[in-house]
Amino acid sequence: MTHELSIQTPGRGLHEITREVAGAATTSGIREGLCTVFVRHTSASLIIQENADPSARRDLERWMDEHVPDGTGFEHTHEGPDDMPSHIRSAITATSLSIPLLDGKLVLGTWQGIYLWEHRHRPHTRRVVVHIA
Repeated sequence: MTHELSIQTPGRGLHEITREVAGAATTSGIREGLCTVFVRHTSASLIIQENADPSARRDLERWMDEHVPDGTGFEHTHEGPDDMPSHIRSAITATSLSIPLLDGKLVLGTWQGIYLWEHRHRPHTRRVVVHIA
């Protein structure tokens, strides 16, 4: 089963999509298998991260801002100063995730959530493919 999610992001940051991915998994009717989540963009990424304490997300975002700042003399700036940094941010994180499915549910840890990490400043509509097998 394959399902495509359309995720509206307000701009740069971590946006939890656990509920949407879990819904696609439940809808599949598959009880045991593997859920693959893939973002169809080069300026956004996916991570599994703590979803209980928002300070963990803020720390991750702050670390990324410090290590991959906007507008630092890149050649690829067609879409602005966050263009190439967004590609680097995507390259050092992940564009796909694999999550086991057991009893029709995602096998995530107590504090784990699935996040779409928008690396651009402007709002975007991001397409995320969820494949359950």
